[in-house]
Amino acid sequence: MLLKLFFTFIKIGTFTFGGGYAMLTLVKRAVVEKNKWIEEKEFLDMIALVQSLPGVFAVNTALYVGRKTSGIKGSIAAMFGAIIPSVIIILLLAIFGSAYRDNEIVEKVFKGIRPCVVALILAPAVTMIRSAGISWKNIWLPIVAIALVGFLNVSPVYVIVGAAVAGVAVSLLKRDVK
Repeated sequence: MLLKLFFTFIKIGTFTFGGGYAMLTLVKRAVVEKNKWIEEKEFLDMIALVQSLPGVFAVNTALYVGRKTSGIKGSIAAMFGAIIPSVIIILLLAIFGSAYRDNEIVEKVFKGIRPCVVALILAPAVTMIRSAGISWKNIWLPIVAIALVGFLNVSPVYVIVGAAVAGVAVSLLKRDVK
């Protein structure tokens, strides 16, 4: 199991360009659909948890899944699987990057990758919207969150804390009404 975690996250780390959110589709496919290590609902909860923790999203995700499946050893195996590809790529860029920095072909490769990264980030967002139970009644919540974070530069931490407080308040109000 430890090797399976390690190689699963090596594969995810190797083919993820654009940061943690771009890896969500690959993680969901490997962790929820293929290996069934966690359920869909727990996957959404995991995303909320790991993005609200300090640290790198990919590493936090690997730690969570590893711990869930195989305890501390699983966390370590998954974490190393997630970070080794990035370390190798960064080392190669440090060694060879300056020689190819102004290369026209390399520049075109990165221009081609950028739109794909956007798609890799948007694809899990659409899936999460479907799975999170967002309806016409509560669609305003993610729209407000996007506006606050994306356009008004409010820290995501404040948005998450505010949403959590509002969720608790609404629950308490509904319970008092019954």
